[in-house]
Amino acid sequence: MMRKPRDIDAELKALAEKAKLLKERRVQQLGELVIGTGADSIDAETLAGAMLVIAETKDPAKLEAWRKRGEAFFQSKRRNAGEGTDQQPDSTRKADSGAAQA
Repeated sequence: MMRKPRDIDAELKALAEKAKLLKERRVQQLGELVIGTGADSIDAETLAGAMLVIAETKDPAKLEAWRKRGEAFFQSKRRNAGEGTDQQPDSTRKADSGAAQA
């Protein structure tokens, strides 16, 4: 009994489609994150500048502080979702004026 030959082109096409769907889902999740944090009220240039500062930051203490704040944000969202609402307390929506400074 012979094995059926693999259709490499079809497999590559399926992988490319899966990669496209994963990228679309990531873009959607990042958009939801921007909206969920209230950062959608910030102009794109300012938001991009703040994200660049974060991406360029090498200070482990700052990175860890921001990570903990983000973790608390997501825990708050999970608690609220468990109560039947997906609104965040105002304290999680306020920007930390020093958070994006290098």
